[in-house]
Amino acid sequence: MNRDAGLLLLVVGGGIAVVGLLAVTGALGWFGNLPGDIRIERPGTRVYVPVTSMLLVSVVLSLLLWLVRR
Repeated sequence: MNRDAGLLLLVVGGGIAVVGLLAVTGALGWFGNLPGDIRIERPGTRVYVPVTSMLLVSVVLSLLLWLVRR
């Protein structure tokens, strides 16, 4: 494995750790409650489809990968 691949693994791992810390502390409480996220709760059944949240994740990851490739 070369040096660039090792550095990339460190950066990705650090990013995952930061997102994990934000989730544990509650700083991402708004995520999943955006307008457009579908939530149906009935007695005995819960259906949750995070449409808007996943679109946001897709846009952010696409921008990050675009920046990395440049």
